[in-house]
Amino acid sequence: MSTDVKFSLPGHETVSISGQTIDKLIRAGDGDAALLYLYILKTRGQSTSGEAAAALGKSPGGIATAMAVLSRLGLVQLDGSSEQEDKPEDQEISPALPEKERTRHTVEDMKRELEAGSVFFALVEAAQGSLGKILAPDELMRLFSIYDSLHMAPEVILQLITHCIAECNGHTGGRMPSIRYIEKAAYTWEREGIFSLDKAEAYLKDLEARRSARGEIKKVLQIREREFSDTEKHFVDNWISMGFDAGAVSIAYDRTLVKTGKLAWSYMDSILKNWHSRGIRTQKEIIEKDKKPDKSVAFDSKKSRDQRFGAADTKDIERMQRLLNKIKED
Repeated sequence: MSTDVKFSLPGHETVSISGQTIDKLIRAGDGDAALLYLYILKTRGQSTSGEAAAALGKSPGGIATAMAVLSRLGLVQLDGSSEQEDKPEDQEISPALPEKERTRHTVEDMKRELEAGSVFFALVEAAQGSLGKILAPDELMRLFSIYDSLHMAPEVILQLITHCIAECNGHTGGRMPSIRYIEKAAYTWEREGIFSLDKAEAYLKDLEARRSARGEIKKVLQIREREFSDTEKHFVDNWISMGFDAGAVSIAYDRTLVKTGKLAWSYMDSILKNWHSRGIRTQKEIIEKDKKPDKSVAFDSKKSRDQRFGAADTKDIERMQRLLNKIKED
């Protein structure tokens, strides 16, 4: 049976530690982990990893490594951050790696990477600088999951983080993205096959072009003070993929209003799909190749009538002239 050992601190502060815990710390042979555990006891767990780093004179990476050791020993619980999940509008989300699988496969590897001062250590430093905070142990493991499980290059991960920060700044009033949000975005990038910096830059360029096109179409459709619904976004993205610009959509919208008196998405979609099947995509092509039949027929009929009437008038004049000449002769 383990016994409890009580430590007296300056003043009237006291903390207790069990003999079993002491044995675990001794067997681990990690002085930083032991020091961090004492600090956690003293602060009763009410401190951040950044505060611990400052108080103990350790680097963020050193604190993360020590925390991973304590987690492996079962002396601290890595229960994740309490950040509210961010979710900007045109961003896709895919399942994150299950908690048990992530912990089982990454804690030891993450510890070795951080202790060795590897590329991942440099990635952690850069990520913390971009996010403006010290990452908690669970956040570090999520970041390591992206690095190790998805096999993303560090520069691609940093590009991903920068993108997520920009997304959140645009949709949440400047709040930084959580690591969970970044992790989920990483799985979207994996599905898109984005593992190199060139592909990441191309993907972001295409994303920005699509966002700009959506904005132009939104103006044409006179949608203000709200975002597209999921169904509306599906229609719009499909039109953009087919190569239609805002000018073409504007003509389809006008014809839809004339026919239905309202913004009828399915009707407008049928107009655009018809143009697409005929190879018509731009505003200029629509004007040149998609004249309305009824107008052209009416125009041709009128032109024919004018021609017929013009010919008849000439004959009548000639006949009347002959008649006048005959009268004069008489």
